[in-house]
Amino acid sequence: MNTLQKIGKFAGDTFALWVLVAAGFAIWLPENFTWLGNYITPLLGIVMFGMGMTIKLNDFKLILMHPKGVAIGVVSQFVVMPLLAFALAKIFALSPEIAVGVILVGCCPGGTSSNVMTYLAKGNTALSVTITSVTTLLAPIMTPALIYLLASEWLPVSFSAMFMSVVKVVLVPIILGILAQLIFKPLVEKSVAILPTVSVIAIVLIVAAVVSGSRDRILETGLIIFAIVILHNGLGYLFGYLIGKLFKLNYEDKKAVSIEVGMQNSGLGANLAMAHFDPVSAVPSAIFSFWHNISGPILATYWSSRASRKNKDNEQTDIPEVVEA
Repeated sequence: MNTLQKIGKFAGDTFALWVLVAAGFAIWLPENFTWLGNYITPLLGIVMFGMGMTIKLNDFKLILMHPKGVAIGVVSQFVVMPLLAFALAKIFALSPEIAVGVILVGCCPGGTSSNVMTYLAKGNTALSVTITSVTTLLAPIMTPALIYLLASEWLPVSFSAMFMSVVKVVLVPIILGILAQLIFKPLVEKSVAILPTVSVIAIVLIVAAVVSGSRDRILETGLIIFAIVILHNGLGYLFGYLIGKLFKLNYEDKKAVSIEVGMQNSGLGANLAMAHFDPVSAVPSAIFSFWHNISGPILATYWSSRASRKNKDNEQTDIPEVVEA
């Protein structure tokens, strides 16, 4: 493993720690980080450009080979998390700004870290990558439409303005990343190893910008938002798994769908909140970014250890493994 790969792995493994450190400093010394608010869009664009550089045509072959798993994952992503967000906003009678913030993160596509978590959980990584790619490419239509449908009850929502925002920060950078991959293939292949580190730095800076800009409101409502984010994320994992079970996916596919549904592109949620609503609406996305990088590894570790125990038992008893229905 070369130096860049080691740095990227370290950055990914300690992602949640850096998010926590950035949030802590942003609360302690907000005046030193508020200027970052002007750079949330380009920072997210960098992350999406990096994603475009890693998307392969082979990622989409799974749609034709195993359409059932992809369809279940994509539909679940855009149904489960938005509806859970809406229900939580209603149940906890959230203020308009916080309610919209929770719905925003719920309506975003899957996060790229879900692919790593699925791999660590010994799930179907190819399925996870395909679902992330498809939901991200559908985001310019699905995310604004869902936000308009679910959040208009609390605050005015402009579908066209949000559509253009998602196109600018998601679709355009991804297309540019794909083009860079095709035109400068040797250079891109050499730079791929540093992309995880760049993504971690960009998301950490976005979190610092959001937290510093909403420091006082976070201190007032931080605990309730944190509780809602934990519920939202945990229920996303649970319902994603149960839906996979309902449609009789195999165990590895159920793990992939569960993680895809539970983990969100919270950077996009923060960007949309800062661009179109009160800055405090970005707080749920910032907290989600921190929390799902704790819950994801915990869940992946549990599933990985369970898979290892199964394999060990099968080797000892020489009985073929029975795949969970």
